[in-house]
Amino acid sequence: MNDMASGATLVRSRAHAPNSTPDSTQAAQQAEAERAVGALVERARAAQQRFEHAGQDTLDTAVAAAAWAIMEPARNRQLADLSVRDTGLGNADDKFRKNHRKTLGLLRDLHGVATTGVIARDEEHGIVEIARAVGVVAAITPSTNPGATPANKIINALKCGNAIIVAPSPKGYSSCALLIGFIHAEFAKAGLDPDLVQMLPPPASKAATAALMRLADLVVATGSQANVRMAYTSGTPAFGVGAGNVASIVTAQADADDAARKIAISKTFDNATSCSSENSVVIEDAIHARMLDALRKQGGVLLDAAQKASLQAVLWQDGKLSARCTARSAAAIAREAGLDDIAAREPRFLMVEETGYGKDHPFSGEKLSPVLTVYRARDTGHAMDIVRGIYGYMGAGHSVGVHGADDALAVLLGTQLPVARVIVNQAHCLATGGNFDNGLPFSLSMGCGTWGGNNFSANLGYRQYMNVTRVAYPIAERVPEVDALLGDYFRRIGR
Repeated sequence: MNDMASGATLVRSRAHAPNSTPDSTQAAQQAEAERAVGALVERARAAQQRFEHAGQDTLDTAVAAAAWAIMEPARNRQLADLSVRDTGLGNADDKFRKNHRKTLGLLRDLHGVATTGVIARDEEHGIVEIARAVGVVAAITPSTNPGATPANKIINALKCGNAIIVAPSPKGYSSCALLIGFIHAEFAKAGLDPDLVQMLPPPASKAATAALMRLADLVVATGSQANVRMAYTSGTPAFGVGAGNVASIVTAQADADDAARKIAISKTFDNATSCSSENSVVIEDAIHARMLDALRKQGGVLLDAAQKASLQAVLWQDGKLSARCTARSAAAIAREAGLDDIAAREPRFLMVEETGYGKDHPFSGEKLSPVLTVYRARDTGHAMDIVRGIYGYMGAGHSVGVHGADDALAVLLGTQLPVARVIVNQAHCLATGGNFDNGLPFSLSMGCGTWGGNNFSANLGYRQYMNVTRVAYPIAERVPEVDALLGDYFRRIGR
């Protein structure tokens, strides 16, 4: 840390030199970042090369140490409180629950999984699979989850025999530093090398993050789309996630009270910091009135046109979401918008009605706040069209929720909409990243496939943190007859 601090001082002195230019200052900053980050990567690589072949028991000990570092209640409470105090985002009690449940769920998913040495044998095809580490992982993490997301990436990386260096957001720096301090304390008890888990030293900068991406063996990026694009163009293999902007459909067959309860939970958890929190609900006409009443009973307040305009003016400034409202309570946002009468009602979430989507309809986009956009659809087909329009603007590839769907409709949504996940009758933000009542793997980073500009469509998990070497042995030759494979084609089409 002292190296980076002294380097920053050196760069500042150069910036004020009479003959300095912006280009030369930038070059000096980049050179200093490369040097400081290079030293971190060198230490991480040395530790990783020893760790990789230490055996499954040692890898699993490191996983347990990192998990307990965030799950131990007193430390979890410190992390949750600090993250809200320093970022101003979310709710400390919800972050406490998230830190625990997401880490516990990840431990469940990893328990007993082989991630080093021979992990599979296929005698019939003569293939043996060997798990191999990727090396040094660069983890780009957001301010919205400065504890849970780094912990998730650290645990997955360690499970596969890697070292990891975290590049936190500036706002989340203190929380990440506290987490890694806790991990190092557990590592000391277990006799593990602290260089396996490091973070960029202060000050957090784009130059240092870019240098880390270039020098690492793998980049896993969660957060802003700017960071994801930088990861993909770093020249290093990278996994990044797409933009959130989840919509949920409520069909005429839904239980309105149950759907409203689950949507309210999802919309308000941690003040909607999650990319999996609903931003829009598309309600079929036959259940529209009942559903609005049910949402009101859950603490939602529907704004009129004038109130909606006031809210829009504070939510977006110069076409961008305003930090003044991001991840704050509905009452605080209402007061920020001058809606004191609404704030006095202590709403859990605010609702606005919308008919369009795109830049001219900003409420159709992601809001990162307990504000829910309500659309009215004639029927299920129209609801699907509305969701396509919303995702054509923002959020393609992520997921869609549906309440009141039978199996045929759920599969139809998965076949017809540009989504990697269809969440049926669940609180969306709790379900999408894995939950104890569904089979999705626990993760805080959701791949959005090619729809969202990503190279994977699964929940980011340990498989993305390993290489697999395959040993191929000779087997008895099996050459099929042409007619066995093309016979049906020949009969239908001809030769």
